[in-house]
Amino acid sequence: MSEMTEHPYRYTAELAGEIERRWQDRWDEDGTYHVPNPEGDLAGDVSDEKFYLLDMFPYPSGKGLHVGHPFGYIATDVVGRFQRMLGKSVLHTMGFDAFGLPAEQFAVQTGQHPRITTEQNIENMRRQLRQIGLGHDQRRSFATTDVDYVRWTQWIFLQIYNSFYDETADGRVPGTVGRARPIADLIAEFESGVRPTPTGAPWSSLSRAEQNAIIDDHRLAFISHAPVNWCPGLGTVLANEEVTNEGRSERGNYPVFRRQLRQWMMRITSYADRLAADLDTVDWPDKVVAMQRNWIGKSRGAYVTFTAHGADLDHELTVFTTRPDTLFGATFMVVSPEHPMLDGAVPDQWPDGAKDAWTGGASDPRSAVSAYQAEAKRLGDAARASDDREKTGVFTGIFATNPVNGEQIPVFTADYVLMGYGTGAIMAVPAHDQRDYDFATAFDLPIRLTIQPPAGFEGDMAYVGDGIVINSENADVSINGMDKAEAIETITSYLGEHGTGRAAVTYRLRDWLFSRQRYWGEPFPIVYDEEGVAHDLPASMLPVELPETPDYSPRSYDPDDADSQPEPPLGRLHDWVKVTLDLGDGEKTYYRDTNTMPNWAGSCWYELRYLDPTNSDEFVSSENEKYWMGPRPEAGNLSGGADLYVGGVEHAVLHLLYARFWHKVLFDLGYVSSSEPFHKLFNQGMIEAYAYTDSRGQYVPADEVETSEENGEQIFTYAGQRVNREYGKMGKSLKNTVTPEDISSEYGADTFRVYEMSMGPIEQSRVWEPRAVVGAQRFLQRLWRNIVDEETGAVIVSDTAPSEETARLAARTVTDVRNEYEAMRPNTAIAKLIVLNNHLTSLDVVPRETAEQIVAMVGPVAPHIAEELWSRLGHDTSVVYAPFPVIDEALLVEDTVTCVVQVKGKVRDRIDVPADISDVELTAQALALPRIQQYLDGEPRKIIVRAPQLINIVP
Repeated sequence: MSEMTEHPYRYTAELAGEIERRWQDRWDEDGTYHVPNPEGDLAGDVSDEKFYLLDMFPYPSGKGLHVGHPFGYIATDVVGRFQRMLGKSVLHTMGFDAFGLPAEQFAVQTGQHPRITTEQNIENMRRQLRQIGLGHDQRRSFATTDVDYVRWTQWIFLQIYNSFYDETADGRVPGTVGRARPIADLIAEFESGVRPTPTGAPWSSLSRAEQNAIIDDHRLAFISHAPVNWCPGLGTVLANEEVTNEGRSERGNYPVFRRQLRQWMMRITSYADRLAADLDTVDWPDKVVAMQRNWIGKSRGAYVTFTAHGADLDHELTVFTTRPDTLFGATFMVVSPEHPMLDGAVPDQWPDGAKDAWTGGASDPRSAVSAYQAEAKRLGDAARASDDREKTGVFTGIFATNPVNGEQIPVFTADYVLMGYGTGAIMAVPAHDQRDYDFATAFDLPIRLTIQPPAGFEGDMAYVGDGIVINSENADVSINGMDKAEAIETITSYLGEHGTGRAAVTYRLRDWLFSRQRYWGEPFPIVYDEEGVAHDLPASMLPVELPETPDYSPRSYDPDDADSQPEPPLGRLHDWVKVTLDLGDGEKTYYRDTNTMPNWAGSCWYELRYLDPTNSDEFVSSENEKYWMGPRPEAGNLSGGADLYVGGVEHAVLHLLYARFWHKVLFDLGYVSSSEPFHKLFNQGMIEAYAYTDSRGQYVPADEVETSEENGEQIFTYAGQRVNREYGKMGKSLKNTVTPEDISSEYGADTFRVYEMSMGPIEQSRVWEPRAVVGAQRFLQRLWRNIVDEETGAVIVSDTAPSEETARLAARTVTDVRNEYEAMRPNTAIAKLIVLNNHLTSLDVVPRETAEQIVAMVGPVAPHIAEELWSRLGHDTSVVYAPFPVIDEALLVEDTVTCVVQVKGKVRDRIDVPADISDVELTAQALALPRIQQYLDGEPRKIIVRAPQLINIVP
């Protein structure tokens, strides 16, 4: 007789699947996860307490999900379900970051429009997420490619474009200074004379072109000829983070070159100080906060101006240094290969005093510098700035005057100095900077100590510590004998008095490159007139939709053609580019921008659209934003934002930085009440899996590898041949993926959920172990058997009250599980539930009261079986909204205590005893302990009893 015939109601994978599909349909029909807004199309009764959580925006990959992807999604689902049980309105949904290069490249390969494949991938991903029972409000889901979403992305871009950062204005947070203001205010101030023009000329006397140039120089979104990463092989520019340390494209591994190209930029540097300071207002992991601060890179120091004597004329060569106190030790300078001074200042022959080590054997400076510039183009910023690379450079033939001692010091060009960072020039103090020391040693340059090293310093490397200043004086100033702080203040004042420097604060953060020469992205809502002047489109003309085209590929070039020019796909669509529009002064011919926005654009504000996804009048209503994301000072949340944001640490810098920037602009302009988008951040770990390689080092399918044992050693074979086992990130390339469908089919989705949540702390990475999944299934099977008869399907719980032992264990479990859920430790919550479940298994019959408690607590991690059991226990409402169990606090009072047993005042053992134990009984039990017996030789001389916590025996 088959198992199903013998036990027709046993909790098998088949029964689990049937239960799961049925409840998923029921949730959809009932709108179980629909949460109301205070106002608008989704308005309804909202709770006084709310909880807004979200996952980092996923990309709808054509490969679908493997079991590593939903790990974080299940974790947030557990949190959301728990918060609902506490009576809160919980907003949890998921959209899709659907623009980007992968879909476009697939379209290039297949000729199929990227929208088609993207939408297919989204539907597949939604199907997979539904299968594992995620409690998302599907009414709020969208993709960044949706026309309505594109409209508002373009609208927000225009708000940024039409804004400037006023460093002198009062901030929207009381007591702060600086905020974004409309460009219209800036123009009004220029017109009225309240704000002087850069030249001091009246605004009305300037030409339209001059006025536009001044305005554009203030816009938060602007066009600039900036040094960019040009990738001929991909036909597009890349952000720094898309370039490897080897100077190649992350996608495709093509060479990347530094070029000056016309690009859209975002003036994120205006917000550098606030982006750093406001990290104090959010609840983020220390590691992520440190990464953001380092990326912003706030530094205090001074600008120092050297005079470089070029072949054409004298140039002011300004550097920023955090250590102006070491200025007397500057023995050479280095400029970026892209520094504009090199265009005309390099002489055509080597000057007197040029050492052979400086010239590298070149016949003249111009040819040496030109050849070096060409080589530098082939490296990305990350590769050039790497400390691991050997430092290279050439002498430019230029000398510069050190402003504090008048020394003529040589000026080199080297690729480790970047034009996009600082001023593109540095002063080199080799005695106190290891990189400068290595360069000076390689090029036979002077090394002069200006900080006294401690005794015993060998002097064969740079001394980078602090100390008393030495060798630092001229006829007007001496900083010898001063400490660092005093010396910096003194020399900075001296520079200011002589017009050769000033105190300054700088940032490592650069303005954000915001355009791509791609097809699959949001078009810019900007057109240009016949004179090339940019005009923003009115809201009534939004969205600007992508036109249809059979050719999605940008023009690509020989990967090594550094001098090639971008040619975006949209540039070939002449009928779309050239348009006739009436922008308020009659119909005229305009030309659309042929670049598109990067995929970062859509992910900069999706958390706001989740709040109000059907609003056609605003990107989000102020009432809905205030309810879900407004500041909660009473709860310690001063800047507002989502209550919980979960995602990988790999997005710790750029996505979070960009989203914070957009949000702060919207805050400054009064569109949102929160100054930060994400209040609490949690980074989940990743799931790794065993991968196997053959003798060639090629990966083989992990699910086809057989395991055996030989002489006590595990042996792994594939197709009869031995293979090597290793750990690796789960993925298609390692051929070690396991899909949620695979596990759900074999065990059930709830088992999959319980296993992933019980593998260990969420923040830690872990290894997928298929054999361990069965443990999660057995837990759920025992839970089922404790409540449902496997032969009849009848509920077998008792209406009698639980015993004191059961009631006490249940009470402790309720308390502990609540604490673990609140702390996002579902693994330990599951461990507590297993203990209680095992106890119930040992009973002849399970009390209904305890059954309902454990079913409710299981609900967040295994919602389908919890719904089924909750319903079978007689409830006609969903367990999703069942209150978290409440217990009688008296049950938590311990009936036993731990007594410390001392011998001559030192702890020698501990023993659990009844709370009401007598002195006589405690003495007897303590003296009988084996570990105490070894200290006794006959009757003790004295025994001090403090029942039930302490007994001290004196032999």
